[in-house]
Amino acid sequence: MVSEELLEILRCPYCVSGETRKPGDDPGRLELVHGCWLVCQEPDCGRKYPIRDDIPVMLIEEGDKWVDVAVADLPVPPPPASQ
Repeated sequence: MVSEELLEILRCPYCVSGETRKPGDDPGRLELVHGCWLVCQEPDCGRKYPIRDDIPVMLIEEGDKWVDVAVADLPVPPPPASQ
């Protein structure tokens, strides 16, 4: 489980990076969903990052895999990392 303190610090890497940075003072805020997913709250992002073994997988490539999956359809627990 991700602590509230960590959740306050973490941001969607896509929304805070270089050319893809979103406008505003605090872009890329994340919401904990199903206890094992971090979902970007930017309206035009939709990236979702799994938490595996209590470690958030904050890779843009990982978020890209889940961008078209509805929050209600996210697998719980997240599947293991691809080999």
